[in-house]
Amino acid sequence: MKTLVMLTLVLAVSVMTGCATDQELVKTASVSARGDVFQEVAEEGPIPRGYADLLIVASLKTHKPYKYEKKSHGTADFKILINIDGQAGWMEACLKEENIEPRGLRDPEAGEGMRYIFRKHLRLKAGTHKVIVAIPEDVLAVERVINLKEGSANDIILEPVYGLASARRRPATFTETSYLKGIKWFRMILNGKPI
Repeated sequence: MKTLVMLTLVLAVSVMTGCATDQELVKTASVSARGDVFQEVAEEGPIPRGYADLLIVASLKTHKPYKYEKKSHGTADFKILINIDGQAGWMEACLKEENIEPRGLRDPEAGEGMRYIFRKHLRLKAGTHKVIVAIPEDVLAVERVINLKEGSANDIILEPVYGLASARRRPATFTETSYLKGIKWFRMILNGKPI
């Protein structure tokens, strides 16, 4: 019994520490300390010497807006915050209502909700950069270090990882995730490789 209590206490402290880290990372990402790291470019074209292009893309789903919820889920106000080396910027989305049938047993995006397509095309100096992607109102932040070669066109794909849904059939045989449980973190994929 003592072991179980200690294990529960250690797990609770670990979870709280993780939340504090995300809160601190969101706070850091929200402050734009610089303005010279990247610039948004309208379309692809010749990349100047010493620079690289970076396209950041995300497709995700949320529930429709709830009348009594204070968060922006399901509305055009739902945004992703990016911060590269201290320069912050917002990614706004094209959104549409969506109701898709399950494409398998465990389709995390099946059902009625709002589809968001985020896209931001940036130009920045070639080299190593610290990238933070965050959803501040959900206290969610992911930080990675990337290296961009001079003259290269790169892409980061943000894949949402949704929260766990309660198992409706055969408990404990598999875990299901659902957009209805919110986004818990992002997988970041740079030029086809997870980072």
